Amino acid sequence: MAKKVGVLGSGVVGRALAEGFLKHGYEVMLGTRDPGKGDVPAWLAAHPGSKAGTFRDTAIFGEIVVLAVKGLVAEEVIEQAGPDHLTGKTVIDTTNPLADEAPVDGIFSFTTGPNQSLGEEVQRLLPNAHVVKAFNSVGSALMVNPKFEQGTPTMFLCGNHPEAKRLVSGICVQFGWEPFDCGSIAASRALEPLCRLWVLPGFLRNDWFHAFKMLTR
Repeated sequence: MAKKVGVLGSGVVGRALAEGFLKHGYEVMLGTRDPGKGDVPAWLAAHPGSKAGTFRDTAIFGEIVVLAVKGLVAEEVIEQAGPDHLTGKTVIDTTNPLADEAPVDGIFSFTTGPNQSLGEEVQRLLPNAHVVKAFNSVGSALMVNPKFEQGTPTMFLCGNHPEAKRLVSGICVQFGWEPFDCGSIAASRALEPLCRLWVLPGFLRNDWFHAFKMLTR
């Protein structure tokens, strides 16, 4: 399995997943616009062995690359990273198409229509990469090895490349999840709205400790 991971995004999601990869023995570079600013230097100091770089540096470094930025800036970050630097690589897309508006009755507005998804747009912007939508339907605090009395939670994922999905499924297992393959990247149209459903108990009852579970016969 590839062991060098570049995480595009130094916010709470990017840092949570970077910490998860470090925990499980991967080499990690955290990508940001300016590695010397913000919380990044302190994060590096707290996580020996980690690295930080520009989006371009991080895209070049990673054998696996994680896109962990706000949906509104995903295209800009991909441009800065350089699509050519992601050719042939698995890109884990954690983004959601959230509009820059306050939620109404706990429900976020999306920038996409019902027959569109950000996952499909990311794959269009990266035609030579293997995009896998995953880790978009749970909060950052629960992304790595969550513990629930009811058992192992389900991580829904989708993408066009079978081997890339197998790779991401293995990471999901390492991170304490049961992967569930939902098919092609077009299934992002179904997976991205799960973000809306996940945050609803948080906004309504301040309950942020939950995850989805697929039950089958």
